[in-house]
Amino acid sequence: MYDWANSAFAATIMAAVLPSFYSSVAGANLEKTIASSYWGYTNTIAMLIIAFSAPILGAIADYLGRKKVFLSWFVCIGVLATALMVLISKGDWLLASTLYIFGRIGFAGANIFYNSLLPHIVDKDRIDRVSALGYAYGYLGGGLLLTINLLMIMKPALFGIFSSEWGVRLSFITVAVWWALFSFPLLSNVPEPKMLEGQGGRVKNQESLKKIGNPIKTGFSRLRSTLREIKQYRELVKFLLAYWLYNDGIGTIIIMAVIFGAEIGIGQSHLISAILLVQFVAIPFSLIFGRLAERIGAKNSILIALFTYGLITVLGYFMTEAIHFWVLAFMVATVQGGAQALSRSMYSSMLPKEKSAEFFGFYDVSSKFAGIIGPAVFGIVGQITGSSRYGILALILFFAAGGLLLITVKQEKASSSLLSADY
Repeated sequence: MYDWANSAFAATIMAAVLPSFYSSVAGANLEKTIASSYWGYTNTIAMLIIAFSAPILGAIADYLGRKKVFLSWFVCIGVLATALMVLISKGDWLLASTLYIFGRIGFAGANIFYNSLLPHIVDKDRIDRVSALGYAYGYLGGGLLLTINLLMIMKPALFGIFSSEWGVRLSFITVAVWWALFSFPLLSNVPEPKMLEGQGGRVKNQESLKKIGNPIKTGFSRLRSTLREIKQYRELVKFLLAYWLYNDGIGTIIIMAVIFGAEIGIGQSHLISAILLVQFVAIPFSLIFGRLAERIGAKNSILIALFTYGLITVLGYFMTEAIHFWVLAFMVATVQGGAQALSRSMYSSMLPKEKSAEFFGFYDVSSKFAGIIGPAVFGIVGQITGSSRYGILALILFFAAGGLLLITVKQEKASSSLLSADY
């Protein structure tokens, strides 16, 4: 249900509504290409902040045994920033960027601790399916709220709203409420995992561990220790590097597609409606990828998704009309949830459980550094060339390089070495 909760932010704020609003209203005093570039830089700043803090946060959460507490703090940061977006009006691109940065920090920070719960609550035989099911619920929840938001924007009179602009601004409030409300099932019902110390998984007394020393100092100490030990997890490191590369492409497409569409003149209704299509089409395809992984493995399933993404980037270069955006949105919907869900579950199956939050901090660093490079490339190329088309085309390099490295990852070898260590 937390996938259901936070996907409202991913769908409405990250992907569909705010990018277009940023281009047409918040950045109304900017040239279209400059607005697109500033949006890319805004995402880069947010990802830089969370990328450098994620491993430390994960180490501290593992040490204190407080994954859910950290999760709730970041949810509060994200919800508050999202609610304050109602204040954004014409020309307020700096305010929009600032609030979005805090919203992304809340969203990404909470995901570190949410994802780290996965290996504690489900066994390895079901982890691909459960992760995919979470993404399917996320697309459904995010899609339902985006449908309401789309009606608020296109038919504001139905809701007693003054104008489409206010429909957009009030949609930010609905995202904040949705995110907060549907976080409660996780925070109320999922137990805090017991702290595990050592490869044997021996449970230690939490109160005594808290008294060992300063948690921040201990977090840095554990991070240094993990960096020294990570040589033992060679396959895991290769997977992280591969994920870093291909998720760069996936993340950039998610956050830049709508503002690129706005730049080339595609109408807001087409842009938001197409993203809405993604939300619902992605539901069955996320589940299909979960089943596919059981037949051919998570790695092979991800490779199929990456090949499709490579094709999408080539076609995106030639996009000129609304129908092109709809077709590409459908293609993205067939692979987006599957690629992300199976990446999460594949990583979960390869990491040491007693350091799940710490290792998911590294996982999040991979995705956040991807979020740094992709939008930055998009923005720089757009400013240099006067068009973002070449930035879109450049993403094929990330999918190709990530896929080639992923081919070399031996998931079975990593899992068997963990079992030996546990034994």
